[in-house]
Amino acid sequence: MGRYRDPILPGCHPDPSICRVGDEYFLVTSTFEYLPGLPVHRSTNLVDWEPIGHAIERSDQLDLSGLRSSCGLFAPTIRYHDGTFFVVCTVVAGAFWDTAERGGRTGHFVVTATDPRGPWSDPIWLAGDDEIDPSLAFDDGRVWLCGTRLAQPGLWHHQTEVWLRELDPETFAVIGDEHVLWHGAVEGAVWAEGPHLYRHPEGGWMLLASEGGTFGEHAISVAYADEITGPYRGDRGNPRLTHRDLGARTDIWAVGHADLVDAADGRTWAVLLATGLRPDGGDSLLGRQTHLVPLDWEGGSPLFAPGVGRVQGEVDAEGVPDQVVGPDSFDDDFDGSLGLAWTGVRRMPHTFADTAVRPGFVRLHGGGEPTGLEDQSFLGRRLPAERVQVRAVLELSGAGRGGILLRVGDERHLEVSVDDTGLARAVLVTGDGRAVLGEAPVDAGAPVEIALRIDGADAEAVVSGASLGTADLRGLSPVAAASFLGAWIGPFAAGEGHVDVDGLELRVLS
Repeated sequence: MGRYRDPILPGCHPDPSICRVGDEYFLVTSTFEYLPGLPVHRSTNLVDWEPIGHAIERSDQLDLSGLRSSCGLFAPTIRYHDGTFFVVCTVVAGAFWDTAERGGRTGHFVVTATDPRGPWSDPIWLAGDDEIDPSLAFDDGRVWLCGTRLAQPGLWHHQTEVWLRELDPETFAVIGDEHVLWHGAVEGAVWAEGPHLYRHPEGGWMLLASEGGTFGEHAISVAYADEITGPYRGDRGNPRLTHRDLGARTDIWAVGHADLVDAADGRTWAVLLATGLRPDGGDSLLGRQTHLVPLDWEGGSPLFAPGVGRVQGEVDAEGVPDQVVGPDSFDDDFDGSLGLAWTGVRRMPHTFADTAVRPGFVRLHGGGEPTGLEDQSFLGRRLPAERVQVRAVLELSGAGRGGILLRVGDERHLEVSVDDTGLARAVLVTGDGRAVLGEAPVDAGAPVEIALRIDGADAEAVVSGASLGTADLRGLSPVAAASFLGAWIGPFAAGEGHVDVDGLELRVLS
């Protein structure tokens, strides 16, 4: 019997997918507009995870330029077959029902690797338009691809359908007929998404999908068929796991988008996403995080979190050890190459961030405005906790400004910065517009210390020891922003100059 903390991946790690190879587990999550994309995590015990790479690791694999926030890399699936790892995903350009025009390619693709650390292949593009959430199933030498799309015509707004196609195992071209498997478990429910297909332990097939949208109405349901192509019949106990009946009166909310894995000892586990709620009922800045629950079977039906039927913040379970909870705090002195946690918005960090030019610093070459779709120079990583203290010392050279950005999206962020005129400023950008919280003069030619203290829905900005005021962060919440992403934090540079950052320290507060 072991005890572990949920979420097992704190910070924004939505849409988890998992596979096992021998005694090792591998997990990927969505990254939308951030690059490198689709982080690969490894574990030997399901509760302690380490990042080992990204499935989208090179600039020439994908072009995400011009995508607005919460677009890009949607809902990957990782599978292992015959010595090869496969990650299948979708590039979405705009709301998937309102496709935007842009230069980069969109749609389903698969990348492969023999080592999950990489290198990963160039994308192999798959047939399908206006669809999301693809998943692969390998069975008796055959390869199957399933996913979801809006039903045409739908019987209600945002009704979706889960489809299935067979692929050529060599070329991944579609062969044979398409099969529509499922419209969801509840009449009137929207977005039957995140579908996966598994061999049922008692024979036949089980389809797992989540519906209700990825926020408060999210729910996990299953259906069964004798053949992979159907027909599928819903479980009479659907939904098999949800927190929708708890409303906003719970600490863990929006439970859904699951994937299953069988451990070597025969136990089955589910990884899934869920969101934290603050005591006032508002959603956490961290967004959708990866959780883990045990799964058992009764009467042929899956029991998620058996005996409890809920996702809990701490879990006691057979089959796992006590979790070794590492520190969420970090202190990066930028002495060497950038760590795997650092990402850029719509472009790789190496295109604007350099740790070689000045040892012990990272130099950020100026980019576009944080509110725009031009190339931004934001070196961000996931906010790991709701109460943190962030500190960085930076030096600005040339025209422009630099500082710390707390980012949920292009139009939802908190900026604490210094410009080339020597003006320090804290600015909050939300759906209500742009609000200057405070200003103060500093010495533009000298190193400047910027600190940001975040306490749930509140934050205080401090520059060179002077407070620039406090911010109400409720307007940055993912629900308020209609965002699929939680908060990222890190240094940025905008304009024609550059910013040298002398380390960044983040402390998680008790």
